[in-house]
Amino acid sequence: MSRLNDLLRRLNNSDPALAADLKREVDALADRRAFGLNFERHAPEAVELPGRKVLKNSKVRILPQRGTRRTPEHDRLWRVLSINRASETAAANLESLDGVEAQIASLSDLVVVAEFRDPIFPGLISTGKVERGGDKPFHTVINAENFHALQTLLFTHRGKVDCIYIDPPYNTGAKDWKYNNDYVEGDDLYRHSKWLAFMERRLLLAKELLNPDDSALIVTIDEKEYLRLGMLLEQTFPDARIQMITSVINPSGSSRTGEFSRSDEYIYVVFIGSASLVPSGEDMLRPSVEGRQVRWEGLARRGANGRRTARPNLFYPIFFNCADGTFHSVGQPLAPNADRQDVQSPVGAFVVFPIGSDGTEVTWGISADKFRAYVSAGYVKFGPWQPGSRRRAVYFLQSGTIGAVERGDIEILGADGDGTLILGTLNKPVRPMTTWTKQSHSAGDYGSTLLRYMLPDRRFPFPKSLYAVEDALRFFVKDKPNAVVLDFFAGSGTTTHAVMRLNRQDGGRRQCISVTNNEVSADEQKSLRTKGLRPGDPEWEQWGICNHITKPRIRAAVTGRTPEDQPIKSDYKFTDVFPMSDGFEENAEFFTLTYESPLRVSSNREFAKIAPLLWMRAGSRGRCIDDVTAGWDVAETYGVIADLNQTEGFLKEVTSNDGVSLVYIVTDEDRLFESVVRELPEHVEPVRLYEAYLRNFEIETGRNSL
Repeated sequence: MSRLNDLLRRLNNSDPALAADLKREVDALADRRAFGLNFERHAPEAVELPGRKVLKNSKVRILPQRGTRRTPEHDRLWRVLSINRASETAAANLESLDGVEAQIASLSDLVVVAEFRDPIFPGLISTGKVERGGDKPFHTVINAENFHALQTLLFTHRGKVDCIYIDPPYNTGAKDWKYNNDYVEGDDLYRHSKWLAFMERRLLLAKELLNPDDSALIVTIDEKEYLRLGMLLEQTFPDARIQMITSVINPSGSSRTGEFSRSDEYIYVVFIGSASLVPSGEDMLRPSVEGRQVRWEGLARRGANGRRTARPNLFYPIFFNCADGTFHSVGQPLAPNADRQDVQSPVGAFVVFPIGSDGTEVTWGISADKFRAYVSAGYVKFGPWQPGSRRRAVYFLQSGTIGAVERGDIEILGADGDGTLILGTLNKPVRPMTTWTKQSHSAGDYGSTLLRYMLPDRRFPFPKSLYAVEDALRFFVKDKPNAVVLDFFAGSGTTTHAVMRLNRQDGGRRQCISVTNNEVSADEQKSLRTKGLRPGDPEWEQWGICNHITKPRIRAAVTGRTPEDQPIKSDYKFTDVFPMSDGFEENAEFFTLTYESPLRVSSNREFAKIAPLLWMRAGSRGRCIDDVTAGWDVAETYGVIADLNQTEGFLKEVTSNDGVSLVYIVTDEDRLFESVVRELPEHVEPVRLYEAYLRNFEIETGRNSL
């Protein structure tokens, strides 16, 4: 290692950029584990940004001619040295990143590229919203490369996410995911390594978004990568508890030539901090057992420990009236050597002792004093009595059932003639199994078919069952009515849809952040290329996942109407049954990620694009402050002040609004910032702009060498 470091120092004098790249690779090799999951940390991914303006020093690729396929040559990266706009067709002078080649290309043939080690300073542009939820927080859908979206969310939600649910690409070898803008084929020797590098970069950011004290990460996967994913999760979350679930999602099976038919997938659950699941009324393996009758236990004990000699203080007489068999009273425990035949019953009463079927003297299950208390409370039940009989069975409720009654989990319907409580059915929570075989989790019936009802004539490959996602989330957010849920492989938007269902079931105000790109399917790309279209063209972008599927699906879920404005012709099933045309009382807003200049941001010239980030950090509720040209503004949950000469009016408004918990103060001066902070109410958090924003993304750039 010392020799390598000497060579790197020498190279640094002549080619600093190459030396830095080599040092990263050497450091990565030195950091490899002697035992565990080792894989190549490939060259950082790059994402093309169609529609972003090409400027001097932009990093770009040259697009293939319209109507043609891209080749490896089109993956080369160039830097823009200058732009000539004087000619009829604007052109750019380009230099290869290694400085060896140069050429001229039309601006219309260039697309800006961001590598994942490049600094980004993101903004958001709203592309529409739907409002039916009153003052509920908004669900947000972000059209973006998910790595950059995760970096963005570190500014708005670091440590605030309660649950992440993701369904990443399964790496089947089909055209299901890209690495550096190329589909990873099944015969790629680095296929698994690329997938691991791809996932690790995102999981490291996701880890910082999760609440370290109590949160959960849920990841679905199939047999292609489940072993590697398990090890990657263990290495990324060394302090967490991890379980793997098998879930049947295709009861009819998916054929594998010469192999078993595949009917299931795997679900990894990562428990962060004190996270634990909330038991439900079913175990996910067997049919639901909701509505079971409350069980009354026989009061007489059995077994060796139930003999009178073992617990003599539990051997006492219970008296009943001879006339009608009703309960009369309880006597005192008998001395160990006392004969029960010597016990005198009250006048008009007969006595019952705990006697086994073979005549053995046993004991009652509770003490005489507790028995009296249980009788008074209605927790003791007596069996049928025949006139003239001197026997009557005695039953009681065990402590767990009594606790359920007292918590209200079991409804009290009344009392019988003996004063015994008449109870409703028991919906006792049970711990779920690690094998799930629920009919509602069929991806074909409740994923693809359900989506066709919502978006007729639109297709999306392999959407998850809505109810499968709903069930998985319920275990971790049922008792968190204000939970923040994130899905950064959002696809068709099933996770947001499931969160809406959960909110309807219990009146919750949970919000979901969904991130998906606007990738066009491989088959659709072929058709579009033959028409002379390419990424960035509006006619191309309209067929992308986000624009064509995700946004319309979430809008349809909220409104109950298809994109053609027709009522959705189907019903929701399971747990909460109602017409899909009813929609949901929810709010949702759609955004596209933008890439901004830090200089323009710091000089307050891009406030409108930074504004949605400020709104999201304040809880995504109420009005978004998108203009502060008047000096300041205060919305339902936060405020922004850009002109500190107007501090008095701003502070007065903030103080009078109890809902405000966050304010953004735009200033470069420490003294002015501190003077405003001193006047704020204690419950209001101050954030300095644009220092907090710039520092967040500078830190992310500095550590982003993977």
